[in-house]
Amino acid sequence: MRAARARRITRGYDFGPVAAYVKFTIVIPTYNEAGGIERLITTLGDLFAARGLDGEIVVVDDNSPDGTGAIVDRLAATYPVRCLHRPGKLGLSSGVIDGWNFARPESVALGCMDADFSHDPKVLPDLVAAVASGKYGLAVGSRYVKGGGITNWPLKRKITSIVACAIAWPLTPIRDITSGFFVVRRDALDGVALDPIGFKIGLEVAVKAKYGKFVELPYVFTDRIVGESKLNGKEITNYLKQLRRLYAQRFMPGADRVAAVPSLQPRMADAPRATDGKIA
Repeated sequence: MRAARARRITRGYDFGPVAAYVKFTIVIPTYNEAGGIERLITTLGDLFAARGLDGEIVVVDDNSPDGTGAIVDRLAATYPVRCLHRPGKLGLSSGVIDGWNFARPESVALGCMDADFSHDPKVLPDLVAAVASGKYGLAVGSRYVKGGGITNWPLKRKITSIVACAIAWPLTPIRDITSGFFVVRRDALDGVALDPIGFKIGLEVAVKAKYGKFVELPYVFTDRIVGESKLNGKEITNYLKQLRRLYAQRFMPGADRVAAVPSLQPRMADAPRATDGKIA
């Protein structure tokens, strides 16, 4: 079993200007996100330019009938974004995995976030910087560390979210395991078997990837303004199935085998490293 490797930063974190030295790809899976995808891409593109970040945006669109993919294709002429068009609604987790494999070869860090502004774009540079520092192989945007939180949710949904995280804690010390907002070293995924059931790809990465230490950085989750939530009874069932498989694999080695994700290159070891805010 992997040794504990937790660190939860709640205030005063400073990784220095190291994010600018690492190429990364952020994947955004979409289905019917035409109402907000242009605003998100322009926000990220402007943020990358302002912070001097070499970031690529990959939108994985599941043939959205509202024209989400066409909007992304149009923006590709101006912003660092590409669209991977899939033939139908194939699921969020598989979309993220396909997006990571579609990412440019030179990206040494990979991440994902939602398309609806529930994940604060301003936190992304800090997630990238944490991984770029060389101290952490995984940086998670967290609602459940000091400084994080949730707005616009009824009490019942908040309780559901906390319970969903709690039942996964025997598998990982990450507090906000259902966040879905994270950046990971690309080489941490080499040869790792990721099971795309459901939409909690972050849980798969947290339990299986070879990232060493992780850090949780606070952000405030804001419920979507446009579009419809992807959370429903089917996805809750899929999450429970996913947990069952992970528990079986952890405590019954050899059970429930799934295919490994192809090697994702280049390795972070080939990129500049930073120590205490300085490039080594």
